[in-house]
Amino acid sequence: MIGAGLTDNGRAALFMIASMAMFAIEDAFLKILTRTMPIWQLLAIVGAISALIFGLRLRLRGQRLWTRALGHPMVLMRNLGEIVGALSFLTALATGDLSTTSAILQVLPLTLVLGAALFLGEAVGWRRWASVVVGFAGVLLILRPGTAAFDPAMLWACLGVAGLTLRDLATRRIPAGVASDQLSGSAYAAILVAGLLLGLATGTGPVMPDPAQVGLLAGTVVFGVLGYATLVAASRLGEASVVAPFRYARLGFALLVAAVVFGERPDLPMLAGSGLIALAGGYAMWREARKPRRPAPVDGLIRPGPS
Repeated sequence: MIGAGLTDNGRAALFMIASMAMFAIEDAFLKILTRTMPIWQLLAIVGAISALIFGLRLRLRGQRLWTRALGHPMVLMRNLGEIVGALSFLTALATGDLSTTSAILQVLPLTLVLGAALFLGEAVGWRRWASVVVGFAGVLLILRPGTAAFDPAMLWACLGVAGLTLRDLATRRIPAGVASDQLSGSAYAAILVAGLLLGLATGTGPVMPDPAQVGLLAGTVVFGVLGYATLVAASRLGEASVVAPFRYARLGFALLVAAVVFGERPDLPMLAGSGLIALAGGYAMWREARKPRRPAPVDGLIRPGPS
């Protein structure tokens, strides 16, 4: 039996690694779908399926998806961040490389440290400030602004990080009585609405999915749900300070999938920048996980970063 003889932390680490592998595969499915399906339609479909899944989970527990609590300003702010993050993530996947997009999005734990210090008044020690500086140096190595290697499409990935930072900072100010599944369901319902509005604004018609696209959509849902389930299992089984850094396994899987499926070959500066982000972000997550904190809600199918 896999994991037999391991400690709870060891099994949790395996669950986390498996979860990150599934999310990397999910990202690959999404990138393939963006080639033949409008982004607005993909947002609407994934938003609808995800909202339905979380709505059913709540119903099975005798809870409601829609309550007055969803009108709280921080819930609305969180949903806005979710929309910006999902739209920017898909656009970055559609217009840029999977490997580069995934690497930039891994800077999220560091932008959360920065945002918490600047906007929430959280005390940040010099070690975490140093990790932020190192991580952003890694981003600059990847982007290389002002050089021939600069890809403007990757600014979408940066905007995605900003949206997800807003989402997670707002989450910290949401009243504790709002259920995680309720937050997730409302966020994906908001993504559904945003996708439909984007379709109206662009005037781009929908595409009738063919069998291959239906299979890719099904794979997106299956790997997303499995990734979500194993992520929850890892979070519940192991100590956060031990398990959290293993989220960066997603970057390794993303690089592998990008090379095998899309033929991407990252150059040395990109790999060096990714390494700096992983080291700095992993350290920041480890330091953060050691602090007592109310657990943040875990979202569902589109998960652009180690949030």
